[in-house]
Amino acid sequence: MAPTPRNTLSVTDNRTGQTYTVPISADNSIDATAFKAMKAKPGEGEREENETEQGLRVYDPSYLNTAVVRSQITYIDGERGILRYRGYPIEQLAEHSTFLETAYLILYGELPTRAQFEFFSAEVMHHSALHTNVERLLGQFNDSAHPMSVLSSGFAALSAFAPEANPALQGQTLYSRASSSPPDMHSLSTMDKQIYRLIGKAISLAAASYRVRQGRPLNKPPHGLSYTGTFLYLLDYLNEEEYKPNPVFERALDVLFLLHADHEMNASAASVLQVSSSLVDPYSAVAAGCESLYGPTHGGANEAVIRMLTRIGSPENVPEYIEKVKRKEAVLSGFGHRIYRKSDPRSLVIRKVAEDVFAVTGKNPLLKTAMALHDAALKDDYFVKRRLYPNVDFWSGLIYSSLGFPTDFMVVLFAIPRVVGWLAHWRQMMLNPTGVKIWRPRQLYVGAGVRDYVAMDERKDKNPEDPKAHPSTVGHATSTRQMLASYKNKVERQSRL
Repeated sequence: MAPTPRNTLSVTDNRTGQTYTVPISADNSIDATAFKAMKAKPGEGEREENETEQGLRVYDPSYLNTAVVRSQITYIDGERGILRYRGYPIEQLAEHSTFLETAYLILYGELPTRAQFEFFSAEVMHHSALHTNVERLLGQFNDSAHPMSVLSSGFAALSAFAPEANPALQGQTLYSRASSSPPDMHSLSTMDKQIYRLIGKAISLAAASYRVRQGRPLNKPPHGLSYTGTFLYLLDYLNEEEYKPNPVFERALDVLFLLHADHEMNASAASVLQVSSSLVDPYSAVAAGCESLYGPTHGGANEAVIRMLTRIGSPENVPEYIEKVKRKEAVLSGFGHRIYRKSDPRSLVIRKVAEDVFAVTGKNPLLKTAMALHDAALKDDYFVKRRLYPNVDFWSGLIYSSLGFPTDFMVVLFAIPRVVGWLAHWRQMMLNPTGVKIWRPRQLYVGAGVRDYVAMDERKDKNPEDPKAHPSTVGHATSTRQMLASYKNKVERQSRL
């Protein structure tokens, strides 16, 4: 019998006794569809919904070990604490590069020449102004609106102002034609124009979400400032003469943007690609990324850190809080990461940024509490055994707070640079020479088997004691005047409330 090739996986299905040979690719992966060939007859009492005769499904809740793309953009080794953009260590880029230069690298694969960078940055800044009607739209939000809601709405609205960028209107191959060899140049230039627009308008939309809640008019982008300098100007300019942002703050924000520009196939990047696989326009895809990033276990984590430190209050309360965390009565925000199993490499860079900012602003009042929590967690076996080390959110929240940003604005500061990463993954998907297939994950159906319809008057409540099995009763805003008024079916309506 010929020996089995080394780069294969031998799988024996004990239901049938058949052995399958599955190739292991050069990327140390196997094709999940290989398991579809592993079919069997249903066992005794097995449900038809298991689809046993159609082959095995790979069950991977929360994508704990499923690769969905081949990517050349970002490499992470969580065990060794490594993060690289296009092969360049994050530490080197943070020290020597700028956010826009790194954005070029992430998008196009190489660090730009001076001419390439000047062209790219000029295009991005040229597209930073907002349409007047977009400004009017953003001005309609209540001043209590969360700025991330305003930002995502702004990105979604941009889709309506760029019909030439919408495959639903221009044909579904509008962007994928750029993957041909040679590429369709109209498709490629249309793609890149939307990239310039989205990166440029990200700071304008973010600044708008900040200023509308204050009742302040929106600023127009100035000339001659950097990307982060322009953003700070859009946020804060109030008709001062020759206004320029503080250079320490400008550089600190630039490094923070660089550190947050991409992070491989995280929840928001996956959301962008999931939506993009239907060939929707990039504005809608970026809006979807914002909504995913909005969550407190993703982009909202730095906001959660500040709220946690505020709740703790002072260093002497840290031991009690640590014990609450161990009893699962409280959450330790800013520690641990889905990927990193030792220190987050970004958190090491950001400590230096924090020192530079605090040298100008003074120590953040929460810093002593943060350091006490940091030291206590790193000395406690409970956290050490679980490898819960400080991540980038632990320090970035403190810096943003020292820079005077409201707590609920911090996730917006995460979203601005992450637009670059989302667009890089979108561009990579559109340029895939094998085309774009719509993402359609499988499921394991574990619900009821086939049932016959029963007329309404013949039904009985099968779960009378389970509150999750029924629509919940909710309160309605009703004034005393309304409650004391009389109207038809009042008793019946109030019983439903």
